[in-house]
Order: sequence, then C-alpha cells, then structure tokens
Amino acid sequence: MNKILFVLVLLACISCGKKNRPQAIEHWLTDPVANVLFEKQEDVDKTNDSELVIAVDAETSFQSMDGFGFTLNQGSAKHLLGMGEAARAALLKELFGNGEKDIRISYLRLSVAASDLNDFPFSYNDLEDSLATDPTLTQFSLGPDTLDVLPVLKQILDINPNIKLMASPWSPPKWMKDNKDTRGGSLLVEFEGIYACYLVQYIKAMKEKGFEIDALTIQNEPLHPGNNPSLLMFADQQARFIGVHLGPAFAENGIKTKILIYDHNADRPDYPIAVLNDSLANPFIDGSAFHLYAGEIAALSRVHQAYPDKNIYFTEQWIGAPGNLEGDMPWHVKNLIIGATRNWAKTVLEWNLTSNPALTPFTDRGGCDRCLGAVTVDGDSVTRNPAYYVIAHASKFVEPGSVRIDSNLFEGLHNVAFLRPDGKKVLIALNDAKKPISFQVKDKEKTFFAELNPGATGTWIW
Repeated sequence: MNKILFVLVLLACISCGKKNRPQAIEHWLTDPVANVLFEKQEDVDKTNDSELVIAVDAETSFQSMDGFGFTLNQGSAKHLLGMGEAARAALLKELFGNGEKDIRISYLRLSVAASDLNDFPFSYNDLEDSLATDPTLTQFSLGPDTLDVLPVLKQILDINPNIKLMASPWSPPKWMKDNKDTRGGSLLVEFEGIYACYLVQYIKAMKEKGFEIDALTIQNEPLHPGNNPSLLMFADQQARFIGVHLGPAFAENGIKTKILIYDHNADRPDYPIAVLNDSLANPFIDGSAFHLYAGEIAALSRVHQAYPDKNIYFTEQWIGAPGNLEGDMPWHVKNLIIGATRNWAKTVLEWNLTSNPALTPFTDRGGCDRCLGAVTVDGDSVTRNPAYYVIAHASKFVEPGSVRIDSNLFEGLHNVAFLRPDGKKVLIALNDAKKPISFQVKDKEKTFFAELNPGATGTWIW
C-alpha cells in the first residue's frame, strides 16, 4: 500500500470511528445538601441496576418555548447601575451571554411604569393638579425609566439582541381611576379608550428607543388591589377593555405585540376562561398568564383544555429573603420549571432579577419588603440566590424555539423533556423523595444511567 492510499484509509477509519462513537451526554447538577451548585458532572455513563426508566419520546410533542428568565424592575436596574462598569458587564454577560459559563437568560418581564419594587409609584402620564385629566396624553413620557431601566436594558440587548420582552402594567395613571390613587381602585369606563391609547403609546415609545415588546399582559394581579401601585380589574372589565378598546387600537396602529390576559394566581382559572369566552375580546388574545401564590399548577391545563388554540405563560413567582436553597429550589423546580411547562407554559419567569442586602427599593403602602432577587448585588460583590439556580437549569440549555416532548413520571422523580432546534434533547429532573433515586433514561435505542440525591436537580443534554 503506498503512502497516499495508507493516509486515505487511515482518515476514513478515523471518520468512521467518530460517526460510531457514542454521543456525549452533558450533565449539570445542583445538590444543595452536598453543596453542589450548578456544576457540570463527569459521571453520566456509569451504570446502575434501577428498574425505573424515564422514556423520552420526541415523536409526541407539545408547546414550543419562548424562554426562561426574570423581571427587570427599577430596583434591579439601580442595583446594577451602582456596580462598577467592569463588574456590571461581567455579571450581565454571565446572566444573558451565550458563553460556556453563562446561564443564557432568554426572556425578561418589564413593568409598564412603576412596580412595587420602585422607589415610588408613578405612571407615564402623571399630572400635578389632582383634579386634572389629559385625554390627549400630551404629558406622556417614559420619565424615570429612562434613567435606570432603559440604560440597563440597552446593555442587556447588546449582549443578547434576541431576548424577548414582556411588559405588565401595575396601574394606569391615577387620574383615570375611580379612587384617584396609585393603589387599588378601578379604571373608569370613560377612560378605557384613553388607557388603550396610553398602552399603544408605551409600545411605540419603547420601539423608538429600540425595544420591541413581544407581549403585554393587561394588568399585573388584577384581583390584588393591595399592592402599590395596583388596580382592581374584574374579568368582565378586562374582556370589555380588550374587545372594545385595546384590541382595535392595536389593530389600527399595526401593533403586533401579543395581548395576554389575567397575570395572576392559578386558583382562579375561571377568570381567563371568562375573558376568553367574550366574543369581542377573544380574537385579540394570544393567551393567559399565571402566578402561583395560590392554587395548583395543574390549573393552567384547565385553561388550555378550554381554549387549546390560546397560549399559556408563567410570568411571576417570588422567593422570600433570606432564601433557603434546600427548600426553595425543589419547590420551584417541581412547580415551575417542570410543573408549569408540563402544563403548557411557554415561559417561566421568576421575580425578580436582582436585590441588594437591604431589599430596597420598594414602595410604601404595599411594596414587597422581602423579595429576594436571582442575585444579590452589594457594590461589586454578587451572591447567587435560589432563583438563579432554578432558572439556570432551564435557561442555559432550553433555547427559545425548543419544543416540550413526552416523558413519563414516577412518584418522587419529577421531570420534563425538550427537543431543541439544533436536534439535541434536554431532560430536567428533580428528586422530590427522601432517599436517593437511581434511574435510566431511554431515548429510542439510546440509554444512559443517572441518579439524584434527595432535593437535587439535574439537567442532561444529548
């Protein structure tokens, strides 16, 4: 055999070997008891004799995913702006970048004007005269957000220009409300059309700044008027507002932003179903948004079953300071990362992105004084909190456009599987039992072995 032929045969053998080599399995683990904090593992291929088999079936598919992430409010933006430039750039890259050490957050929720984690409540159309109104919205301005939220958002989009943005109002301008206050009260019927124009103006103003709003929820927690700011809005009011005012205003202005309803707890699936039952509102609605401070996550499927052509989103869940990884992480992974997505949610968003050691700012008369961010920022020092690890187990690996696929459940072993656009599969599993669990994962002819300690979460990619 001459030298040229020998080299060709050798290259062919190497190529064949690569094709036949078993596909590598990537495994990331958070085991709070063992102090393993979202670390890549090297033990995927070891065997066990477990009869438990998670069968992953990519031929049975469900909803596509829009992303995983957090809320960026004024407090979070101020914490970040208080860091040095280099420290802030490094943290934002870790959160939103696409590198090996980054967690690749793909979705952010914003508040339309102030949330309860602001220094003070405000709208984009506040008037000094308490008796005045501004029906033509001549005083509209993005105001305080231009000083903190928008500069930080610009830096985030420079890192990930494909990140999707959802916006949620906490309250209309108080001159549009029956109690003339930022807290509670209801939107006056005579101002519903003007409020629709206000939201149109917000979306247009954000677009002019370079921020495309992918989805808008009508009202944050419409059945909780105790926040500051907040608004009480019953289902019939929300349906009328969308069907008569906001939907037509979006259509007239060529706005493609998705309209999402409810944005409150899973104990009241009757609310979004009632809004979707409205023949005027229904055509304008993309889907329903949920929190889980009350109710069961399975309620999301009740809404999906009633209106399978409408989407489901999970938009908020807080963790109270000081945080307890051993307790917080299993609950949030079980109910949100696994539970919400197995019940049709296209997003899973935690509340909120950052906090500081004092848990400020928050508004008076109803602001959250115990809300713990994904990370705590203290000058240039960063502490990663439970929500960081909860979201990281999904956001780093389940890319937007991934599709949830079928996998079977066992008592104590919760899991969810996805098929990514690049053809790779992702399995996220939690051991919610009181003893270690060994199991096999089977995907057609491919089988690998895994185990999780009590309270541990694992993500496998192959």
